[in-house]
Amino acid sequence: MASEIPLSSATDSEDRAARLTPRDASLALVAGFLGWTLDAFDYFLVPISVSAIAKEFETDDATILFSTTLTLMFRPLGAFIFGLIADRYGRRIPMMANLVFFSAIEVATGFAPTLTTFFILRALFGIGMGGEWGVGTSLVMEKVPPRWRGLLSGLLQEGYAVGFLLAAMAAHFVLPAYGWRPLFFLGGLPALLALFIRFFVKESEVWQKSKAESWSHLGRAIRSHWKLFLYLVVLMSMMNFASHGTQDAYPSFIKKHHGYDEKQYTNVVMIAMTGAIFGGLSFGFASDWFGRRRMMIAAFLGGLFVIEAWAFSDGLAWIACGGFLMQFMVQGAWGIVPAHISELSPNQVRGFLPGFAYQCGNLVAASIGWLQASLAPLYGYPAVMATSATAIFAVAILVVAAGPERHRALFGAENS
Repeated sequence: MASEIPLSSATDSEDRAARLTPRDASLALVAGFLGWTLDAFDYFLVPISVSAIAKEFETDDATILFSTTLTLMFRPLGAFIFGLIADRYGRRIPMMANLVFFSAIEVATGFAPTLTTFFILRALFGIGMGGEWGVGTSLVMEKVPPRWRGLLSGLLQEGYAVGFLLAAMAAHFVLPAYGWRPLFFLGGLPALLALFIRFFVKESEVWQKSKAESWSHLGRAIRSHWKLFLYLVVLMSMMNFASHGTQDAYPSFIKKHHGYDEKQYTNVVMIAMTGAIFGGLSFGFASDWFGRRRMMIAAFLGGLFVIEAWAFSDGLAWIACGGFLMQFMVQGAWGIVPAHISELSPNQVRGFLPGFAYQCGNLVAASIGWLQASLAPLYGYPAVMATSATAIFAVAILVVAAGPERHRALFGAENS
């Protein structure tokens, strides 16, 4: 694995190249941010409306939350398919195809007549969701200036928090009056983003310079970095345990344990996701100056300190405060991830390796929301949420500390 590259190693030539196309970089960032925002919006419609869906299908919340497990389990397949295409044929085409695919599946979910159909569609949605992150991240990170990569990584990643925030806002106004199905009809919007990419976003220059000459060439490049891949899977497993372990069962926790209605718990989620956005930007920016691993560890240490406020607070204001602080820390660590694992990944496999490792980590962590919801009736939501978060954060700190770092790595350089 590559060793850490210091702040001063980003060459003037790369900075000049980045400055030559600020509009191109900005458009790519907009496309990547909106793609991940809309992807997350579609995903979080299930956790945010879980009780309403369970009521219609005459089942319990834990069963419906199992559909999020299915989504997470199928995400590696999407990352595998779209990631390979992205490294062989470029970033734009698979990104457009991915957006159209998961938009169609999301709209179809709104028409699901049975619980079985609902589960099948959520699994198919996982394929689309799994493909978007890796392709979009490689496109954006290869275009933005190295010295701002951490800050813009935080902005890109917090499209996820913005998507959760928008899902909570939509549920706040739509769910009580119209039910859960109209929420999924809004999931067709990402298809419009494909048109934006088609006409305004250019292909990655780094990919054009370093693309594989054939499928066999690409396969050899992937196999040669298997040790890095295994580390990234472990890292992303812990990252996904951290995010899904503090988010997926959280709306059910607020409603079932504290007894708040849809409008109240969606307000808490919106406040928590506001904290996530600020956390991702703050820690992402700090990582440009103090390093990726150091700031990820700092975020998880902060998460350990706020667990008590997050899991054991009473009263809506204190619960919202705990949610804000927890997501500030968790998404603070996550805001660094696009830059960190893109920098660790070699040029020829940057479309495939980060995204596939990310989604394999999702597969490992897929059952956390369902497991928390299943254990909560036995041990109580506060104890389950606090114990799982403590264990996850502690292991995550060890995994991050044990790994490599290539701070401000030179994308497009022969050995990067």
